[in-house]
This record gives sequence, C-alpha cells and structure tokens, in this order.
Amino acid sequence: MGMAKEITDANFEEEIIKSGKPALIDFWAVWCGPCRMIEPIIEELAERYKDKAVIGKMNVDENYNVPVQYGIRAIPTILFFKDGEVVDRVVGVAPAAVLEEKLKKLIGEN
Repeated sequence: MGMAKEITDANFEEEIIKSGKPALIDFWAVWCGPCRMIEPIIEELAERYKDKAVIGKMNVDENYNVPVQYGIRAIPTILFFKDGEVVDRVVGVAPAAVLEEKLKKLIGEN
C-alpha cells in the first residue's frame, strides 16, 4: 500500500468530510485496467501533497454506500472535496498534470 489512504464506507465521514482538509478520492476496482494506469499518479500526488490534502482510494467492490451516494457509475472516477462538498470530478483516465492542477486549485496553490 502506498501513501494514498484506504477510504471505506466506515471511515469516509471521518477521513474526508470531517478532516478539515481538501480531499481527493480515487474510486477504483482491482479488475479495472484504466484504474491501474492512474494509480501511480494518485500515489505521487499523495506523497507530494500529504500535508495539504487527504488523498484517498476507495474500492467500489468493497464499498457500496459512498459510491452510490455520489453517483459513481464509471471507474476510475476521481472526486475532489472541499469543506465536505464535491467541488470537482474527473471520470476516466486523466493526465497527471490535469489532476495536479485541479488539486492545486483545491488547496489554493496556483
């Protein structure tokens, strides 16, 4: 397991909504090829921004409530949270630069 936090239905509220930090969650599954393509990007962001944001991954096969609550229909989907609200989303594989740009905007680094 890398730097990205394992987010689950059980710890979502605590880790994301109540963290007081901006957050990025990568919704993924083991069988999803494109998810594996963006995993290194997510890990890299988790390493680089660990003090400024919560970077997490949620396995959609093991967690049901949160993906349904946020209308996750395709994976990978990445949600960006600020103050407990979804402020941005990326569906499918996006370049590292795009994800980093959105994360920087989220934490007010531009």
